[in-house]
Amino acid sequence: MGSSDSSAAPSTTWHIVWQTVEGRSLLAGSALHERIRRRLLDAHRQPDGVLLHYLLTPGEIHLLARLPAHRSPGDLARAIGNIVARWMRQAQGVPGFVFAGPYRAYAIETDAAARDEFRMLAWRPVELGLCRAPTHHATSALRATLGLSRAIGFDTLAPLRLFGDSVPEARTALRRRIADRPAAVELRQWELTRGLALAPGLAGTFSPMARQVEGRAAALVAASHPQGIDGALELLERWVLLKLDLRDTEDLAAPSSRTGARARALVGSLAVELDLCSAASVARHFGRAKATLSERMAACRLQPEDQRILGVPLERIVEEAIDLRHGRPSGSRWPSELKSRLDLRG
Repeated sequence: MGSSDSSAAPSTTWHIVWQTVEGRSLLAGSALHERIRRRLLDAHRQPDGVLLHYLLTPGEIHLLARLPAHRSPGDLARAIGNIVARWMRQAQGVPGFVFAGPYRAYAIETDAAARDEFRMLAWRPVELGLCRAPTHHATSALRATLGLSRAIGFDTLAPLRLFGDSVPEARTALRRRIADRPAAVELRQWELTRGLALAPGLAGTFSPMARQVEGRAAALVAASHPQGIDGALELLERWVLLKLDLRDTEDLAAPSSRTGARARALVGSLAVELDLCSAASVARHFGRAKATLSERMAACRLQPEDQRILGVPLERIVEEAIDLRHGRPSGSRWPSELKSRLDLRG
């Protein structure tokens, strides 16, 4: 079949996602989801657009599509979103919003990353409780790609090129790739990174808050306990205390001390750098005024000893913080697949 990397025209693979509002279902009837499936296929019939995978659940549409440089994911989304929303309103006889927000698009930079995405999408229906195995979910391209059902307009060769040079070889490799269910932490990190879940937390307030996190911040949240912004801040606290040679039981929210103020400033600086949360949220977490914490954060960036701590690569900080959470010695390695999902951008 040839390698998928050998395409002459430059292109990018995109994971495009829609989520419905509560009360709407994309699988309300066989006629509706078949109509949506055909719309997904038709939207890719323009030259150079390649549909690699699709997944429909009651509340989500997922597309894995390879688009040429001159075609944006927005072009594709406009050919789908409004039309599907209109059909759902007609089918349910209820006006109002259908999707919880605009579509989201995530660039999948390599074929290896695309294979990872296939695995996560294959297990998504199982994670949602819709079936017991990836191949049991009917409203997905997976069964057709594996030859378990008729393709009916879907080009199965395009996704199979990601996995091998012949159809039998590629299907065997795909089966092998999706055979094992991703670990709970890996699934959670993927959900957070793709905007399918928000990171909860109080961050010192009296009411819950939630925000989207990505990359390294998502890895911290997924590994934290309690899981959320506060749990991730606690992981950073433990890492900072270790670097300062302080006891792991030190309470950074306790009455002020010079060392505690320094540690809080370091945690705040790392949280902001990781885009985990704002300095104001860190201040509330520790029960301190934002202005006081911000002053300390600015000061610590000028101190050589603190500069050395803040200069540790963010990937290493996250890895070591998670190692501390799981009781592993510093320097032990993460499972390779979880580590490969860590977004190392910016």
